[in-house]
Amino acid sequence: MPAAEDGQCHAFLREFADSLTRSFSSPVAAHAEEQLKMPVQLLLQSIGPAMNLEADTKPESPVEDIGRPDIAVEVDRLLCGFVELKAPGTGANVTRFRGHNRQQWKKFSDLPNLVYTDGNEWSLYRKGERIGTRIVFSGDVTRDGAGAVTEEDAEQLSRLLRDFFSWQPIVPTNPQGLAELLAPLCHLLRDDVMRALENPDSNLSTLARQWRELLFPDADDAQFADAYAQTFTYALLLARLGGQENLATNAAADALQGGHRLLAQALRVLGDPQAREEISTGVALLERSITAVNPKELAEEDADPWLYFYEDFLAAYDSDLRKDRGVYYTPVEVVQTQVNLVSELLVNRFGKTRSFADEGVVLLDPAVGTGTYPLAALQHGFDLVADRYGPGRVGATASEMAKNVHAFELLVGPYAVAHLRLSERIIDAGGTLPEDGVHVYLTDTLESPHATPPGRFTLFERELAMEHRRALKVKSDVPVLVCIGNPPYDRQQIAPEDETTIRKGGWVRYGDSGDGSDAILRNFLEPAREAGHGVHLKNLYNDYVYFWRWALWKVFESKNPPGPGVLSFITASSYLRGPAFVGMREVMRRTFDDLWIIDLEGDNLGARRTENVFNIQTPVAIAVGVRYGDPNLNEPARVHYTKIEGSRDEKLAALNRVQNFNDLSWKGCFTGWQNPLLPEGEGDYFSWPLITDLELAPIGHGLREGRPSQR
Repeated sequence: MPAAEDGQCHAFLREFADSLTRSFSSPVAAHAEEQLKMPVQLLLQSIGPAMNLEADTKPESPVEDIGRPDIAVEVDRLLCGFVELKAPGTGANVTRFRGHNRQQWKKFSDLPNLVYTDGNEWSLYRKGERIGTRIVFSGDVTRDGAGAVTEEDAEQLSRLLRDFFSWQPIVPTNPQGLAELLAPLCHLLRDDVMRALENPDSNLSTLARQWRELLFPDADDAQFADAYAQTFTYALLLARLGGQENLATNAAADALQGGHRLLAQALRVLGDPQAREEISTGVALLERSITAVNPKELAEEDADPWLYFYEDFLAAYDSDLRKDRGVYYTPVEVVQTQVNLVSELLVNRFGKTRSFADEGVVLLDPAVGTGTYPLAALQHGFDLVADRYGPGRVGATASEMAKNVHAFELLVGPYAVAHLRLSERIIDAGGTLPEDGVHVYLTDTLESPHATPPGRFTLFERELAMEHRRALKVKSDVPVLVCIGNPPYDRQQIAPEDETTIRKGGWVRYGDSGDGSDAILRNFLEPAREAGHGVHLKNLYNDYVYFWRWALWKVFESKNPPGPGVLSFITASSYLRGPAFVGMREVMRRTFDDLWIIDLEGDNLGARRTENVFNIQTPVAIAVGVRYGDPNLNEPARVHYTKIEGSRDEKLAALNRVQNFNDLSWKGCFTGWQNPLLPEGEGDYFSWPLITDLELAPIGHGLREGRPSQR
């Protein structure tokens, strides 16, 4: 450590101690931490230039209950870190904190560069770990004046502050590490937004009301805070990945305008200067950390660096939210199996010789996550065209497919990643994006397709409102031939007396009336009630059931006239056997002409435990259903069933070999309504058997008279 620097530091420290002794000896009472604030700021601003650094400080406004660090520090005009002040005598050893200070530390422990001081003690912490030793001055700066600090004290503090001032974000070169770096910073921002929303007159509360009006009318404060934090995080990250170095809000938004217009406009709206002032700590940290990301290093690490990114991010950001939203990466073997089987139907039964790349093949993933299914369908189309017509046709194919592939996503994070991956893949294939950008929409799939978007909005809100309109148009007007994906599965369990939590299911469960009288889920519910299974209906209040009902409506019922289509989901498999699902099975069998079930088991809770292809406890199954032409409601679908057993690796290996339906060993085809495994007149009339070596009942056997049409 240069002697001159230590000498200057000692002189500044003596002035610091003198000023505090005068302040604390004054008969005028003042808050102890406030008395420290200005002297500490002046000390930092003085020591910085002595180290050839331009140091500046900014006092942070406290937030009720938890607060923010008292001082934000910039070095060479970039955020460096924070200083948290404590009343003299409190110390700077966080392990001894109790009460409010302990609760505050739980939040501040996520900060990457933080100094604690009570004037006499100083400690440097990074992400909850103390760096170096705690410094304790020889005297007491509140009563001993300049004599409170020795040259040795100055040397130790100079060393600590140089370490503090020299902090640079250490950004990993792999996507998983980056996800784990950004998650706690995003969490910190979300917490700040939640605290700001406690004040209904805050600028952020105003923004939350606009967000609900334009995009998500049912979003509560927690969902808005989450959307805000993830929007900022992923918008800045996309701008940086596009080569943008200046991540100030307007500059980052301008960089996104070309390919990600909604995120650009959302960043402008959410980045309102007055609103940002209420949450400046989290925003500034994200800007500083993401600025340090090296896009080239990430791209060199992996051909598809974003494949697992959001799952890793959400696991570190909020594991409960991950479970609630059902965010689990779908194994590529599962995706390819579904894509291959749907492709076979398109080619052999619909005459679409170029499969997903053929004219009129409109595809929708209603819960797209990070874009895995649309990407697989795009690649399948590109490969088929390249093989049949040569690589020169792929570019034009990519442009056409980009117009016909649609996807919905509720969470901002995976929405942004899907935007990135699909845009890159189309452009890399030589295609051009549609005029309105890649067709990934930030929307709640289960919102009413008949919703009326707001008619009046400001210039800054226009892109948000237009996104809402585009999504509603796809829901209500665009005919879909193929619906494919892995919708979330989570059964919502709410105590009857809880009237504050919003029930899931949206339009599917409650209809446009809001009371469920016109809800399309009634087609699943009423047969179960009639069959005496009403006590089990709680099992139907599950995200995956809502998505099944919505997809059946979208592909087969919303068309005018109704016609052909293909639907393939991997979901929880409780609908195969559960008594509550009698109506769901009936609607499926009335809708499809053929239905293939690939039972993957995976029950990790019951007596007969089997390995799951996902990292979850719930058994799952792949379903592929098809209608070839006009509906025939009174002729049940032919149901084909198979089960893949073994370890997870063995199941994925078996799926990896599936190129068409003949690659699976189907256990038979059931064509009647009655389940032959049950005695006559007992059990579930609208089930299908899981073993078909018994004599099958004739078609229509057991069909109840008077059943109303499903349309």
